[in-house]
Amino acid sequence: MAEKILMKGNEALGEAAIRAGCLHFFGYPITPQTELAAYMAKKMPKVGGTYLQAESEIAAINMVLGASAAGVRAMTSSSSPGISLKGEGISYMAGSDLPGLIINVQRGGPGLGGIQPSQADYWQATRGGGHGDYHILVLAPSTVQEMVDLVSLAFDLAETYRMPAMLLADGMLGQMMEPVSFENVPEPRRVEKPWAANGHENRRPHNVINSLYLSPQTLEDLVVERYQRYQKVQETEQRAEMYRTEDAELVVVAYGASARIAHSAVMQAREEGLKVGLVRPITLWPFPEKALKETLKTAKAYLSVEMSMGQMIDDVRLAIDCRKPVALCSRTGGMIPTPDEVLGKIHAMMGGEA
Repeated sequence: MAEKILMKGNEALGEAAIRAGCLHFFGYPITPQTELAAYMAKKMPKVGGTYLQAESEIAAINMVLGASAAGVRAMTSSSSPGISLKGEGISYMAGSDLPGLIINVQRGGPGLGGIQPSQADYWQATRGGGHGDYHILVLAPSTVQEMVDLVSLAFDLAETYRMPAMLLADGMLGQMMEPVSFENVPEPRRVEKPWAANGHENRRPHNVINSLYLSPQTLEDLVVERYQRYQKVQETEQRAEMYRTEDAELVVVAYGASARIAHSAVMQAREEGLKVGLVRPITLWPFPEKALKETLKTAKAYLSVEMSMGQMIDDVRLAIDCRKPVALCSRTGGMIPTPDEVLGKIHAMMGGEA
């Protein structure tokens, strides 16, 4: 049996990143993710890595850009307002076709908001978060163990497709302590990066990492090529967990911490004889449209459970081509929906009420 260690989510993220081969962390403290930066400050010198607390979130993301341009695995972490500040740098990384990992342990907003858990950064994450035509990979863990498991995957996908990846957690998961195992964290991949600006010893032409193109045609050609790559990501990298959806007449859709709550409500509904299932998106971009479309065989309606005023609900509607009604059960501002609240909405919907 694999040895398990009781760890806080934020610290487990840091350990997972180190084991995934990330030895370069650039961050800035902000609640509720500060323990991640503190963990990296303590551990990085011991493993021969680089920890640097930047003067700002803007500086931190640009340091990730620079390290990634040199061909190494690099990451940063923050929480919602800090991610907004990183938006410009994330766009620059996407425009330079650079991999890298950004961790967002979400808090309530908008503005400074509060320090309690939230999922109100969904639009920001899945729609890019910065300016221009681009996407980033977005993965959403629902347990501390899955935080560990998805870090390595995020780095691998980012390098495979040469694009930034974001691990979208929240304050509840970041502060939660659960037993975790690092046994299944794979050895870091050694990927050739012929594009990296890391010295060439006159064996190849200079590599220039750039996102500025003054020729409109050149820029359009690059963006179109990038979107062809994104199409491949959408076709091959969708991930979701399905629970009791084979005959579900009502399909609940929830991710992250909300999915834990929704799962409890679905279990109770099943015990009451109601045909309810759960789809838990693991990739938020690409959104698991295939999984949702599969449920159309039996589903009469859908329920999106979120810690926001309703953001993922738009992608649920798009995934099923608006063929069935989609309702919302949500709390916001740092409030967390309860299993009873979700179950109450299930009862109302199964009873014919909207």
